[in-house]
Amino acid sequence: MQTPKLPLNEIQRLNAVKSYNILDTLPESDYDNITRLVATICDVPISLITILDGDRNFFKSHYGFPFNEYPRKISFCGHTILEDDILIIPDARLDERFKDNPLVLDQEAIFYAGVPLVNPEGLSLGSICVFDHKPREINEHQIDALKTLSKQVVNIFELRKKNEILKKAKQELEKRNKQLKSFASHVSHDLKSPLSNIISLTDLLRNENKHKLSGDSIQYLDYIGESTTVLKDYIDGILLHYKADELLKSKLENLSLDNLCEDIRQILTSKTDELSSPQGLIITNVNKAALSQILINLIDNALKYNDKSKRLVEITYEADIFNHIFNVTDNGIGIPKNKQAYIFEIFKTVKNDFGKSSTGIGLSTVKDLVEKLGGEISVTSKENIGSTFTFTLLKQSE
Repeated sequence: MQTPKLPLNEIQRLNAVKSYNILDTLPESDYDNITRLVATICDVPISLITILDGDRNFFKSHYGFPFNEYPRKISFCGHTILEDDILIIPDARLDERFKDNPLVLDQEAIFYAGVPLVNPEGLSLGSICVFDHKPREINEHQIDALKTLSKQVVNIFELRKKNEILKKAKQELEKRNKQLKSFASHVSHDLKSPLSNIISLTDLLRNENKHKLSGDSIQYLDYIGESTTVLKDYIDGILLHYKADELLKSKLENLSLDNLCEDIRQILTSKTDELSSPQGLIITNVNKAALSQILINLIDNALKYNDKSKRLVEITYEADIFNHIFNVTDNGIGIPKNKQAYIFEIFKTVKNDFGKSSTGIGLSTVKDLVEKLGGEISVTSKENIGSTFTFTLLKQSE
């Protein structure tokens, strides 16, 4: 018996083997299906997919063979990886390299044919091979099948490697996102307290000195008030944006649109505002928390950007076989046609002469929620007439 020589690129080869993270992994059907197919095509009792480690030959899949590894020094595959093409041993008992090999003597590994598993960098990771207990040959069709399936095995290795990389990248992104959420939450909460103090002190200064302040001083206080309002909206928007995913975890429930609109009416509207919706409508099996937040954002915008003496907002609902379909229509200032394409992008704002500033966070959060609930959102609008936001939510099974 001859112990197989080490390839000249053995260090690089072993590094490549480890990079696939496949040694000592459990059986997988993708590989087992291939060894079963190879054994059928070649009409042999044994078929293996092997990975050659430093001192052992690990079997990722073993068909018709009771072990999942054996020492590299007695392996046929140690010789196969030295080949550029298929290695065929018609009768190992007559071959100087194998005639007293324990696999030949104890396991009756008489016939062998193996193709190296060569990765895109040209490094042989192991082999796909077949054994028989008697001397024999294989034909050209069987040889072609072995070579073709060797490439398929390497493709699966590559896919596995890419999936591992993506999995680690996903874990890292989730970790960073969690840290970013924590940072945004802490910073936002830390800013809220001094901001509230600024708002309160500004109002107090204005009220206690309203007859003493000059026109310029009042204007400066107005500037402070506007700036603090914008900053407060940014903070609230950032908090909502990073908490939006939590809303998606809320349980599904049946929802009365009347009751939901009444809750929103209490939060957002004044006595001169009118918020209308279908009466007596029960929407089944929806994420109430997420839907509430979507409607609150849209209705708040509809009221905020409205210069009419009577602000009107109408909610309509319909459904098709797949979706809940909502419309939120207002009689506000409208959105210029050339600005409608990007209003759902985060931090994108539309300048207007109405004196109301936007953070560019709310509609982005709404779009994110809608899409994660399987829906879409769009807008139609005419300046000085009003806007209609249409969004769908994918129906959930009962």
